[in-house]
Amino acid sequence: MNNRLVRNGFMYLVLAVAILVVLFVMFNPGQPNQQVVPISELLSRVEAAADSGSLPRIMVSDARVVASFDGSTTISAVVNERFDIDQALANRGLNVNGQQVAVQYETPSPAPTIISILTSILPLLIFVGLLVFMMRQAQGSNSQALSFGKSRPRMVTGNRPRVTFKDVQGVDEAKQELAEVVEFLKYPEKFTKIGAEIPRGVLLVGPPGTGKTHLSKAVAGEAGVPFFNISGSEFVEMFVGVGASRVRDLFEKAKQNSPSLVFVDEIDAVGRQRGAGLGGSHDEREQTLNQILVEMDGFDTDQTVIVLAATNRPDVLDPALLRPGRFDRRVVLDLPDIRGREAILRVHAREKPIEEDVDLGTIARQTPGFSGADLKNLLNEAAILAARRNRTTVGMFELEEAIDRVIAGPQRKSRVMSEHEKRVTAFHEIGHALVAHLLRRADPVYKVTILPRGQMGGYTRFLPSQDRHLLTKSEFEDQLAVAMGGHAAEVLVFGEMTTGPSNDIQMATEIARRMVTQYGMSTKLGPRAFGRREELVFLGRDIAEQRNYSEAVAETIDREVSQLIDDAHHRAQDMLARNRNLLEKLSETLIEVETLDAEAFGRYVDEFQGRAPAAQSDPQPAPPGPTTAPAAPATSPGPPAEPTPAPKQRPAEGAAG
Repeated sequence: MNNRLVRNGFMYLVLAVAILVVLFVMFNPGQPNQQVVPISELLSRVEAAADSGSLPRIMVSDARVVASFDGSTTISAVVNERFDIDQALANRGLNVNGQQVAVQYETPSPAPTIISILTSILPLLIFVGLLVFMMRQAQGSNSQALSFGKSRPRMVTGNRPRVTFKDVQGVDEAKQELAEVVEFLKYPEKFTKIGAEIPRGVLLVGPPGTGKTHLSKAVAGEAGVPFFNISGSEFVEMFVGVGASRVRDLFEKAKQNSPSLVFVDEIDAVGRQRGAGLGGSHDEREQTLNQILVEMDGFDTDQTVIVLAATNRPDVLDPALLRPGRFDRRVVLDLPDIRGREAILRVHAREKPIEEDVDLGTIARQTPGFSGADLKNLLNEAAILAARRNRTTVGMFELEEAIDRVIAGPQRKSRVMSEHEKRVTAFHEIGHALVAHLLRRADPVYKVTILPRGQMGGYTRFLPSQDRHLLTKSEFEDQLAVAMGGHAAEVLVFGEMTTGPSNDIQMATEIARRMVTQYGMSTKLGPRAFGRREELVFLGRDIAEQRNYSEAVAETIDREVSQLIDDAHHRAQDMLARNRNLLEKLSETLIEVETLDAEAFGRYVDEFQGRAPAAQSDPQPAPPGPTTAPAAPATSPGPPAEPTPAPKQRPAEGAAG
């Protein structure tokens, strides 16, 4: 407070001095070389100047006579209104004997008006306004500078609308873990009475969009305590010590509102391992982390403050942050399973007018790998589509269209495809669908379309019967055959390869390489893992791979990967060749109707097969060797205008052309 008074007093003093300077400059009547003398002395100097041949100039105003000599010296005299300058000059022999002194009479100025007064003081007003503005700006910057080390968390009090555990679905195990934290916050004396210490921190880890922030709000809502929400990046500044000051201020506010909950989102921005050189290690970030470590392990025993933190990179956090006494518990939020997805859909569907015939269970089966944020976005896209169609409710059509938009992007109605490209795309997609239909361990076909969507000319989507966490070698081999079905169909029918299967080939190669190098599914190499990979946790991206095998083993890996892909291609080509008529009939039908759903696809298969059993025996893999393409037609078609990559990859998602 004293510093503020001193600062304001100094600003007022500067302002007063500036105003005095302006008034002195504007209203000072004197001039630098002007002297004020009696009228007799002025006339004597004029007479002397006239005798020397220098005729001065005289200016007569209301009560003042001003004489100028050579334009450099000016003297003035104060007279009364009845003074006659002409008679005074004549008495001294001037202006009568040829010595003419120029006399000029100044007309009296009119009475000042409001406009003249405003015009005269307007510069002063502008100057004073600028000074006041600069003073306020300086005070504002000073206040910001003084509060530079203050934290700015978003505080949610207990009397505001709360999020509870009922609003969070699909993470039942995580809710059970955090229910105990809620009990700590509600009844701390129950645990302290028997000597139990309140947990210092809970670390929420999981993929993006799984509800870490939402779950932390639910904990605060269930406990009914103040909730402080801040991001880890808000602690880090370019000035050393600011982050540590903000940490101290945050925990001080939390202690003042005890019991309370502090949630630090994306804590890896400030909690990265010290000395690792990752994330631009510098003194400011390390000092901030040190302050967090001290605050978390320095709570008073009578204050109930629990820290929740969220990250999808727990591998880069400092070990001191994860030790007991700081983040005592680690709660993993994984992608929801089919029951969790259905429960999440029901939570978000409460706010939207969903039609009664909508089966959210079917929507949940179509969305493997979707996070809670993806499912919320899915329902929002469906509501937007319903509003575009001027509908008052959201139906199954909008929901399925929203799934396609989330996976593959919006439909490109403006894209013009030639008849040849449409035929190639139709045979490609039916190749995927028919191979999956003929294999026992492949997922059922749910939708086949040749309508362009996003960057794809068409795609095939499958409907898994259940979420699978363990995959067998046979299931991987069926996935490879389905992925190569589009390429095999193009070669079988048109006798030429196109750019369409590029994404299918890439996906099949990745599956085959993982089978050999990670899953131990190679008969020649055996159950061994090759290559030490450093991956981003929960993000599925490789940073680097360290080769721990020889060149001979690398050649064997390449041969095994090629063998798996060649076998899959032979299987797909053999099945399509033995069902060539069915392939052509389904493709011609798809060209005509453009989209086939699961019911229509099954009906056409039964119709074209004469209602024979839909599934056929799976042929044995063909021996390795070069692919022998059938005779090509007279005119070989060219490749599509652009590649048609697969949609957004999800676990158990089908290949797309």
